[in-house]
Amino acid sequence: MEHIHCLIIGSGPAGYTAAIYAARAGLKPVLYQGEEPGGQLMLTTEVENFPGYPEGVQGPQLMADLEAQAKRFGTEVRTGFVTAVDLVGDNKIAIVDEKYKINADTIIISTGASAKWLGLPSEKRLREAGGGVSSCAVCDGFFHRKKRVVIVGAGDSACEEAAYLANICEKVYMIVRRDEMRASKIMQARVKNKENIEILYNSQTEEVIGNEFVEGVKIFNDKENKSIILENISGFFVAIGHTPNTNIFKDFLEMDEQGYLLTEKGSSKTNLKGIFACGDVQDKTYRQAITAAGSGCIAALDAERYLAEKEASLLV
Repeated sequence: MEHIHCLIIGSGPAGYTAAIYAARAGLKPVLYQGEEPGGQLMLTTEVENFPGYPEGVQGPQLMADLEAQAKRFGTEVRTGFVTAVDLVGDNKIAIVDEKYKINADTIIISTGASAKWLGLPSEKRLREAGGGVSSCAVCDGFFHRKKRVVIVGAGDSACEEAAYLANICEKVYMIVRRDEMRASKIMQARVKNKENIEILYNSQTEEVIGNEFVEGVKIFNDKENKSIILENISGFFVAIGHTPNTNIFKDFLEMDEQGYLLTEKGSSKTNLKGIFACGDVQDKTYRQAITAAGSGCIAALDAERYLAEKEASLLV
């Protein structure tokens, strides 16, 4: 069994930033990239709101830069997927690809959260092509300023993103599957009071129209039993929730009802000593690359301090 000081599970802004700080602190971190190396930003074309890139940067390039910086300071970046963990007692065991065991003094979890999609072929095609399909209005809404967009969802997050889009877009169509929203009353009021938001109840998306870019959206109204096409649309946003990638930790770490890891306020500490969480795996509110990176820094500092305190206690 291999023994290491610091194991980082998952890449993306949180994982790579944690690796940079951990490596500079002499923890000799080992980072496993996971099933989606680079995380959600690998599916993002232009990133304009990450500090240090005045002209913007492609999502995959940003991840490549962060990975290169982590390697520069000595992080060992490995391909592979942590398929199970055993965190009973003082042991911190991770099993990679169902066979290779690692014993780590500290573990930093940055496995992220995966956006839920509708599952439409047209949605997937345009999303992968960077054609205007997105799960983050704050990230990509700016590209559709003064244009017409569609957002799918009925919860608080959908309402918040619809209100955000309404401030910069000409028109926002909000597609709601049932005859009412499940968002809180105050969030519903926010969207209903926006003159340029039109809520389409009892509606489902049938197709996102467009060859290379979103041009329109075909929806079906269950109540009226007919399809309509929303034309001159430039962006299609899906806000039906995220699934945190925490399944392998469910028997060991405290989570909320949605599966997000719970951390001590103002830190990255989980309920188990030596186990830290950062990025979208514990943040269901902001979900931005820069906030993920910041929390990765916090996790590495927490890990370093944990090891320093542990070493000092052994010397007493």
